[in-house]
Amino acid sequence: MKNQILFSLSFILFFACQTERKEKKFDTQSYEKTKESLADKEKNNPAKFLKVDNRDRKNLIGQTVVIGHITNKASVCTYKDVELKMSFYSKTGTKLDEGIETIYETIPPGESVKFKTKYFAPKGTDSVSIQVLKGIGEVKE
Repeated sequence: MKNQILFSLSFILFFACQTERKEKKFDTQSYEKTKESLADKEKNNPAKFLKVDNRDRKNLIGQTVVIGHITNKASVCTYKDVELKMSFYSKTGTKLDEGIETIYETIPPGESVKFKTKYFAPKGTDSVSIQVLKGIGEVKE
């Protein structure tokens, strides 16, 4: 009787400890489809993936010098010829003027590019705001 119980327990333990290992195959087709849709999203929405930080100052002849960085937050898309809209504001927050500047640089994914531009801003300008309007997106294989 003890042998039967011992045999039964051994049998149950043996089969209970064996787990089926089903190794998932890497689905290349699905991966490429997902990659393409991500590339399309990044290519068609540069304003969502390009971030701008800037600072401004006045030079000796009264020009407003804007210095900044454009950072590409995309994962597969490279941008070039980025168009920026610069808005000039007074101390009270009133928009005084705006201008468009194109940065003729190539910005690979995860990298940053420095830019510098000069404007004769309107009198009373206190701050400058920059917004990405558009950029040409390319996906390099």
